Amino acid sequence: MTVEKAYQKALGYLSKSPKTIRQMKKYLTDKGYDGNIIDQVIVQLSNFNYLDDRAFARGFIESRIRYKPKSVFALGFELRKKGIDPALAEELLSVYKDEELALKAVETKKQAWNSLDESECRKKIMNYLRYRGFDYSVCQTVCRIFQTEP
Repeated sequence: MTVEKAYQKALGYLSKSPKTIRQMKKYLTDKGYDGNIIDQVIVQLSNFNYLDDRAFARGFIESRIRYKPKSVFALGFELRKKGIDPALAEELLSVYKDEELALKAVETKKQAWNSLDESECRKKIMNYLRYRGFDYSVCQTVCRIFQTEP
């Protein structure tokens, strides 16, 4: 097994979607490549900016916030699961506020829930937001805002 073969495998894996360094290491390890070869491939990919944990994390956060908003804690947990350094995750997530993310999350459900009575609507909002990692006080605040808006 050569570095070139490992590099080609890695490029094929990257062609589907961006990956973290940890994901790439796991993939190449699972394919049976030696640690030394994996390290060389990681360096090559990083030099060409094919592997960049900061860019990956930034894109991941933007995508999640746009399509599936979650709490800062939940986003950080997902990033750590993917191999992003906790300090980097915390740095990138520091600009986001849970309340804003929670409001964004319920925005898409607003029309469907407006026809419900107040207690049922509150229950839906609370469950929806708690499932996405928001703490109770944020859920309460968003419920109040949601129910006072026309």
